[in-house]
Amino acid sequence: MNIILFEKQELAASDQGILLKPQDKRTIHLLRVLHKKPGDLFDAGELGGNWGRGRIETHNHDGSLGCSLALDKPPLPRSPICLGVGFPRPIQLKRLLRDMASLGLEGIDLMGTDLGEKSYQHTTMLTDGGARDALIQGAIQARDTVIPWIRYYPHLKGWLEARPWRERNPLLIAADNLRPQGALAQMKPTARPILVAIGAERGWSDRERDMLEAAGFCRLSLGSRVLRTETACVAAVVLALEKTGSLGYT
Repeated sequence: MNIILFEKQELAASDQGILLKPQDKRTIHLLRVLHKKPGDLFDAGELGGNWGRGRIETHNHDGSLGCSLALDKPPLPRSPICLGVGFPRPIQLKRLLRDMASLGLEGIDLMGTDLGEKSYQHTTMLTDGGARDALIQGAIQARDTVIPWIRYYPHLKGWLEARPWRERNPLLIAADNLRPQGALAQMKPTARPILVAIGAERGWSDRERDMLEAAGFCRLSLGSRVLRTETACVAAVVLALEKTGSLGYT
């Protein structure tokens, strides 16, 4: 854990500081991994809010930790990138959500596609908290406190018709190595946000390519190699971040 995150409810219910129970994974990390002791400081944050420093005040007889927090720094700025992706395998989805959260994306739309495996959409990750946990893991890795929003659409057509991105007015890019109209790496820098659409494991169908083009998406290649869904997402998002100037040191 690069930052210890606390839920809003935990902070709202604590007037005299935070008590971490012995079995809490944050307690275990502070004691066994970071080897912290009373008086030591650690990076801490409120999920969805500010971040700053925590201090271990007491290590109690039952193994719990009493901590105080000083969260006075605003969250990291969000990357001006959103992602729309064909529903991947559940094990891939967990990795994908973690990586996208660590890159600071604003949000992720998941959708069914023509060539995607329909059974993948039956995963319980979106309803049992698994998806949120993966996003939090990515935020922790990046020392961030904010996680991307996540939405689900049963099929690409419904996503394109809903156009949930309209208020942001982003550049619309669909990753496509079979019928590209150019290369994402060769795109000129832009001050606009970017929405990247990526197909499922077997990519887009010809019908979907036509639908994306009709909706205003420019189909751009990520190169000549066939990539796994989560690898393609990381590659496309990093290229998009570079085009928006978001990879500069601050």
